[in-house]
Parts: sequence; structure tokens; C-alpha cells
Amino acid sequence: MKLLRIGKINQEVPAAIDKNGKYRNLSSVIKDLNPETINFEILDKLKNINLENLEELDKNERIGSCITKPGNFFAIGLNYTEHAKETGAKPPENPVLFNKSVHSIVGPNDNVIIPKNSKKLDHEVEIAFVIGKKAKRVLEKDAQDYVFGYCICNDISEREWQKEKGGQWVKGKSGDTFGPLGPYLVTKDEIQDVNNLNLTLDVNRNRHQTGNTNQMIFNFNFLIAHITSFITLMPGDIVTTGTPPGVGLGMIPPVFLKDGDHMELSVDNLGRQNIKVVAE
Repeated sequence: MKLLRIGKINQEVPAAIDKNGKYRNLSSVIKDLNPETINFEILDKLKNINLENLEELDKNERIGSCITKPGNFFAIGLNYTEHAKETGAKPPENPVLFNKSVHSIVGPNDNVIIPKNSKKLDHEVEIAFVIGKKAKRVLEKDAQDYVFGYCICNDISEREWQKEKGGQWVKGKSGDTFGPLGPYLVTKDEIQDVNNLNLTLDVNRNRHQTGNTNQMIFNFNFLIAHITSFITLMPGDIVTTGTPPGVGLGMIPPVFLKDGDHMELSVDNLGRQNIKVVAE
């Protein structure tokens, strides 16, 4: 299934896309797409519904983030070799794990705000997975049993705050609009091979990032096993899994996002994001 949330900010309703591409209102079945409903029991219930019997929603309405109020929003850094090289870092021997604030999450087409005093705002097209049941010390071979679905994440990053202000990366990764998610939360059965998905990101119609998940240093199953050896993941938790090369920081000279820029992100099977960059 392709699940999404439709409506004005803080007024979104859960929806699914039917076989004809129409948006159908799921609010008679579930209240929202959040940790209370992101589980396999609910998914089985949704799959047994005839979506065409549900209210059709206007496809021109705003699309919100495909999940709301997760307990955790984790991210993996430097997970594509060429991206690590372009930032001047060595490819890691173990996954680089950090937090993004859950309050950074916005819709896939909402504006990204350049915060006051920000000088080095950057983009990162990524694929995030969302957990569907409690995951603790998961074996790599069983990892997909714990994945509810996948979505696009734009891991917006303020490089000065991330790299030059001391401490951990979280401060450069957690601004109010630094986590566009969606448009869709795509259940794993809709994806033929998650380890062979193309990712792209354009700024003002110029290609900046191109990659494929077959280039990841640590694949999805390894990441799930690795993270859950230290941290218990719960339903609705989000993990975004790293970005391919082409970020602004890696350009010579670096090119950072500016007021009025337009980003377009695309990932096979997961849809597109269209985002305007606006100064605070």
C-alpha cells in the first residue's frame, strides 16, 4: 500500500492510494499514521478494505508528512562511499548513527526555512525505513520482518552548525523544517528490490545528487541488526539511511541553499518531493 496524510498543517487525515490512483480517506478506519497505527495488525486490516468504497480526497490538497509523532527519528551518516569522500571523511567501518529532532518533520512539499544566522544550509536525498513492531537484537536475516515501509527523507543539514559548533551532529540536523518526509509511506511488499532503488535530487532543475541503494556501505538489513543491538526500536520509529554524493558541501566551491531555490527529489517507487527554500 501507499499511505499518506492529506490536509492543512495539524489537520491532516490518513489516506491510501487505490488501484486507480485516487486518494481515499482512511479516517473511518484509523485516526492517523502514527506509532499507535503503524503496526502489522493495522496493516492487515487496511489491506482487507475495499478502498474504492471510501471517500475520495482532492489530490490537490496539501500532503503532510507520511507519519506523525514518531518516538524516534534516527539517521545514518556517510553511508555512500563517494559522499564520504566528497565531505573529506573516510568511509566508516561502522555505521555513523545520530538523531534528528522529531520536531524537524514536515510535509514533502512544504517550504524549507533557512534559519536566521544560517550560512551553510544543504540538502540530502535519502530513503528512510519505518519500524512496524518492537525490534531488539534483530538478526540481519530477519530484518525485513520489522519494516513497515519506506519513504523519502530530505535530510536537511546546516553544515556550520553540524561541523563547526562542537559536539554532535544533531544541532545541524534538527531545524524546524529539516526533515521533509513522504509523500508516501510505501509498504515493503510494493518494492521489488529495496537494494536497487535510484535516488536523485535537483536544485533549480540542475542535477546535484544521483545514487542507487546498491551503493550503500551498510544496507538496510545490516543497519536494522546493528542499531537494534544497541537500541530498541519501536513501531513508528524512523531511520533515514544516508545520502549519495552531490551535496552542496562537496562541490568546489561549496554551493549552499539560498532563498528562492527549488529542490526536486525522486526515488524509485517512493514518489517525489517538490520543495521551495525560503529565508526565515
